[in-house]
Amino acid sequence: MRGISRRTALALAAGVAAAPAVRTATASAATTPRPTASGLNPVVRADLITTVTPSGGWRVTAVAIRYANLIDLRGGTIPLTAFHVTATVQRQTAPRTVTRVYSNTKAEVADRGRPGDHLIIELAASDANASAAGTDPFPLDRAYTVRQLADLTTPAGGVVLPASPLAVRNDGVRNPVVDDFTAGSFVDSAGFELDYRLCQPVDLLRNTRYPLVVTLHGGGEVADNNMTQLTANRVAVTFAKPERRRRHPAFVLSPQIPLPRPMEGPDGTDWTDPRVQRATVELVDTVTARYPVDTERIYVVGLSSGGRGVFSLLPQYPGKFAAAVATAGWGNQSTMERMVDVPLWADHSVDDPIVPYREGRFGKPGTWTLMNALEAAGAKVTRGEWANNLPKAEFEARSRELLRRHERPAATSCSPATRWGRRR
Repeated sequence: MRGISRRTALALAAGVAAAPAVRTATASAATTPRPTASGLNPVVRADLITTVTPSGGWRVTAVAIRYANLIDLRGGTIPLTAFHVTATVQRQTAPRTVTRVYSNTKAEVADRGRPGDHLIIELAASDANASAAGTDPFPLDRAYTVRQLADLTTPAGGVVLPASPLAVRNDGVRNPVVDDFTAGSFVDSAGFELDYRLCQPVDLLRNTRYPLVVTLHGGGEVADNNMTQLTANRVAVTFAKPERRRRHPAFVLSPQIPLPRPMEGPDGTDWTDPRVQRATVELVDTVTARYPVDTERIYVVGLSSGGRGVFSLLPQYPGKFAAAVATAGWGNQSTMERMVDVPLWADHSVDDPIVPYREGRFGKPGTWTLMNALEAAGAKVTRGEWANNLPKAEFEARSRELLRRHERPAATSCSPATRWGRRR
């Protein structure tokens, strides 16, 4: 590889939530709707807001209601009991837990609200009926009902938004980050078709080439919906978050293996199936040829059977990937010698009940055994172990410390000691 250090390659590849007071702000009459003297403020539309959570999959975490006019409580607060929200999912209707309510200028969740024409009602992601998908996405248009039970008032008692007997139903669903991925399909030279999602850098600069991150989903996301490879876990969306796109702009490519699932690989897994591998590599080559991708900065990331795919692709396509991340994977010890020069971050829960940390799956060893084989082949392996439920800052600090301990990073085995919630 040229033009990028091994430390930088590994760091890029490993870059793997009482109501608050509503702050008073001066609204510009040219850009912000004005409140009405009568207090009347009709609803324009309502949308659900979803989030891809770390362990609970895709959840509905807020309702955003847009009104015709400004909502300004002049420093007042909105009691959680002012709104009652119910969700009808899979023909079952049950209440949702309201955790925060505030006004905002956009249909998005914020740390602090501000006077605007939107009301954001945040909901508990832990609710049993919070899920937005099973095997396939649930039909959620008009699935949520919101009732305002109490007036919203200023501290002086002025009614800003009166209670109403008219319930509001959501018109649509907003999927932050997920909606930034465009949907497409690709047919390879042998006629095999893969659906995929592609997220591009926000601003493509002239004469600039960008990294490409290829994400391989787990076995539970094999489907024909071209969605759950993004929403079942954070493998893909992690690299497309707004803050990451600003700091490290990159293309993120997320193919989805179709049904009926191809299982002709050497150990009966999808990403080792020759048809899937050929189509995946041809898709990567096609995207690389059609978009301004830096061929020296193509990375591959995989979870579970996707991690197995990483351990299979790297030795078969030497030089194609600048670095890799493999989570809860398994593979062939005999091929580790062909991966010695690829910067790799491999992590695996030591108590994983589905893909054992040492034994792996389908007779192929897990991460611990593979890292030993990689080390025996001549790679420097640095190991660390910590609980997966550490605060984010501490988790990040421990990860950075492993990188610092690498004088010449070749592979890192990180073993969180708590069970990860994920589907395969």
